[in-house]
Amino acid sequence: MIKPKILFVTPILHHPPIGGPTLRIENSIKAISQISELYIYSRVAVNGMGGNMAVEFYKTYCHHLYFAPFVNPQSNSFKKIQTLFFRMINKLSREIFKKNIFSIHHQESEKDYQHLLAIASTIKADIIWLGCGNISYPLLKYIKDNSNAKVVLDTDSVWSRFILRGLPYAKGDKQYQQIYQTGQEKIAEENWGTKLADVTTAVSEIDAEYYQNLANDSRQIKLFSNVIDLESYQLIPPMPKGFKNPSIYLAGTFGSDSPMDDAARWVINQVLPIIRRKIPNIHFYIIGNGSDTTLSDIQDPQITITGKLESVLPYLCHVNVALVPLRFESGTRFKILEAGACKIPIVSTTLGAEGIPVTHENDILIANEPDDFAAAILKLINDQELAEKISTNLNKLIQQYYSINSLVKEGQEILAKLLN
Repeated sequence: MIKPKILFVTPILHHPPIGGPTLRIENSIKAISQISELYIYSRVAVNGMGGNMAVEFYKTYCHHLYFAPFVNPQSNSFKKIQTLFFRMINKLSREIFKKNIFSIHHQESEKDYQHLLAIASTIKADIIWLGCGNISYPLLKYIKDNSNAKVVLDTDSVWSRFILRGLPYAKGDKQYQQIYQTGQEKIAEENWGTKLADVTTAVSEIDAEYYQNLANDSRQIKLFSNVIDLESYQLIPPMPKGFKNPSIYLAGTFGSDSPMDDAARWVINQVLPIIRRKIPNIHFYIIGNGSDTTLSDIQDPQITITGKLESVLPYLCHVNVALVPLRFESGTRFKILEAGACKIPIVSTTLGAEGIPVTHENDILIANEPDDFAAAILKLINDQELAEKISTNLNKLIQQYYSINSLVKEGQEILAKLLN
């Protein structure tokens, strides 16, 4: 049987994965490569995706790896000097005006989009698959306006929910209005984008229901879940030097006023003091891109904030409890999938576990208030039998529903819909 040709287009790409979005993209590529003749079109430069090692890694999964023109390295020395000059001016501007004057990020143009369509035509692609579809609506519109290509818009969440769930946590009227306006703009994109794409993917039944209400035909919406490659979690790495137990762990991508920043501060300010009354020497590990910047004001010898790491596993595999204390977010959590793969018990808020069929006290502990959240952590640390039961059951659930093989089956259903 001849496999369909897929041009997988992504604005996020990195190896090894350094967070949920890069983990989703990598595992999507692993699954799609099994059911298609795969070509990758990177909207990320070589140095941004992890260097030549990353290039060679992704080449093992595709027939060819292309790069968008706007991410090609600039050999022009004037361009480099100009960028350094802009950065210097921006630094002064931030000190005086609290904002940048110049944008030094690469910007995609119509010429870049034309290049993408030219590649699709050259390889005779049957499908253009837009990874990180939530931020690819302008590209979707261009493709549909200028070609007859079948397009999969691959979403990792309902982005408008991600934004608007932050409204209760806005700091003042100005931020409230900014969040509201941005959320409404994203709702508008989701409305026309879901109708325009041949298939829009959803990571859970909850997200699928949202997109089905926007689609021309509910059959346009297909599941394409967040999964993990279980083989990547078989070897337990040694614990970091100076690692301390008993310990709790939080990992993600951080930024000012982000869901992860809010989650970390909620634990530090409201949950951790309760735990310390029972376990004074508890250690809290906070890991992830931007954590060391957004939480730079936290000075506590019993809190370790690492910033971005090449791998979270040396920490995750040796903690007592992993936390998912999210109060606003959307999608499904790789934090739960990774902890489950490593057989580490989890305490999560209801929202943190959204979209994953976990059951309180069977494969996870759910708590939404500081007292309850702290009590759940203490229960898992003090009751080893319960911790083993929770972590073992979650591991079984991950193996059954959230493996690469599961994603392959979902991908086959998408191809059947598009190619029949």
